[in-house]
Amino acid sequence: MDRTEVTKKIVSVKVKKGLKWEAIAKRIGESKEWVTAALLGQMQMTKKQAETAARIFGLTDEETAWLQVVPYKGSLPTAVPTDPLIYRWYEIVNVYGTTIKELIHEEFGDGIMSAIDFSMDITREPDPKGDRVHVVLSGKFLPYKTY
Repeated sequence: MDRTEVTKKIVSVKVKKGLKWEAIAKRIGESKEWVTAALLGQMQMTKKQAETAARIFGLTDEETAWLQVVPYKGSLPTAVPTDPLIYRWYEIVNVYGTTIKELIHEEFGDGIMSAIDFSMDITREPDPKGDRVHVVLSGKFLPYKTY
């Protein structure tokens, strides 16, 4: 058994039971974005979070333990994503990455936006021309040090 098998079971049970990530997150007590990432194998859960997930998904003790292991991060099956939605994010970074980099450096200086001290919020924005996806990414700025 490995973490990938646990992820497959979680997704299978979610589909079978007709569960929604937001409802699962409320039971676990964290944001829907973080819980979804954790249950898809990208974040490490605490014992309490993993035990709650185990009750929701009917996980064994071993499967529950896998939720508490530091994961190997990076879940895309190919270097260039082929899923259309994920590919659009890749396209955004390819087209606007240099712009984002320039504007962050101009505002903050030489450094990076953390993906560790980070939060994300995804909401639906009603619009008469078609609903919009509203994504807010918030990461701590980490300046490069001189040594």
